[in-house]
Amino acid sequence: MALRLIQSLGGEPQEIIDDLFSHETGYQTPKVDVRAWIIQDNKVLLVQDHKTHKWSLPGGYADVGYSPKENIRKEVYEETGLHVDVQQLKAIFDTNLRKDIPQAFQYYKFVFACEILSGSFTESLETSQMDYFSLDNLPVLSKKRTTKEQLIQLRQQEGLSKFE
Repeated sequence: MALRLIQSLGGEPQEIIDDLFSHETGYQTPKVDVRAWIIQDNKVLLVQDHKTHKWSLPGGYADVGYSPKENIRKEVYEETGLHVDVQQLKAIFDTNLRKDIPQAFQYYKFVFACEILSGSFTESLETSQMDYFSLDNLPVLSKKRTTKEQLIQLRQQEGLSKFE
């Protein structure tokens, strides 16, 4: 009954809703999402989703068996073709605190400051392009992945002098 209610509220076909929940077993815990904060020329690196054409910080679900740093290096490489050095954890965002963007599960988004070591953009199954944006000229964001408010908070941690 709960799944039918979710389907009616979200408008997705019942098969998609059933599949979303069918693989969940065991104790329920938040999912972990890792994202990279990469700055170049006072602009933040974003990637465009191949399907939705919306933009976000590079990253994705953390895979079991990898450390957080290994996960972010892997995700950035898969989505951009860039090899990065992971410098520090900048923020943890809890999706349960975002009531304006309802999600089926709770996610902890770990955002790491990274520096590019080598590589060049390579299109992937997930991303169609990458680019650098100033925070006052952002493209359409994938709000479930990255919000403008999150980007502003991350920028403020850098200190305003780096973005003037």
